[in-house]
Amino acid sequence: MPVEEFVAGWISGALGLVLGHPFDTVKVRLQTQTTYWGIVDCMAKTYRHESAYCLAPFDLIKVWLQNQTEPKGKSGSPPPQYRGPVHCAASIFQAEGPRGLFRGAWALTLRDNPTLGIYFVTYEWLCRQFTPDGQNPSSGTVLVAGGSAGVTSWVTATPLDVIKPRMQMAGLRQRVHRGLLDCMVSSARREGLGVFFRGLGINSARAFPVKAATFLSYEYPLHSQG
Repeated sequence: MPVEEFVAGWISGALGLVLGHPFDTVKVRLQTQTTYWGIVDCMAKTYRHESAYCLAPFDLIKVWLQNQTEPKGKSGSPPPQYRGPVHCAASIFQAEGPRGLFRGAWALTLRDNPTLGIYFVTYEWLCRQFTPDGQNPSSGTVLVAGGSAGVTSWVTATPLDVIKPRMQMAGLRQRVHRGLLDCMVSSARREGLGVFFRGLGINSARAFPVKAATFLSYEYPLHSQG
């Protein structure tokens, strides 16, 4: 029907603007400012200085889609609840309004803001420890320092990384927590304190190579231009 199509189109368009805005912000800053070395540097500085809150909808949709377990394309099996990121976002928006897209945003912000500080401080300290005065760190030093910084940051981030998806999934599973503290207390009561470090191994295994490569790709252009 025309009215339904209009409403669906309006919602999809609005969500497209909301979800695309962070990328547009990075684009404009790169186009108008000269303080960034590239896309990654611009995103990292924006993320660090202006909090993770603006990225909360992306993270929420990612978690909901990752928890979707219906097999795709199998005859006789139920179709997936969400056809993709836009459909998932539109469903949340229709059911709960804009606030629904920001569920778990505080957990995400509290997880990432101090973690980024630990991340960069650890990296800088390790580079200075293993680099002679007056010299740039070698590629090997950058790789080890970057990977170690990634692992260290996840040690501090994992407790809130456990709580974040539990708060984000509350609406999907009809299990609503009264807040961040309530979610932490109820999780500890049910599963013990070890629950806060669930996933640390896989986070660390992923973080070391990814962060090592990230810092090397960041440092190499700086030193090659110097």
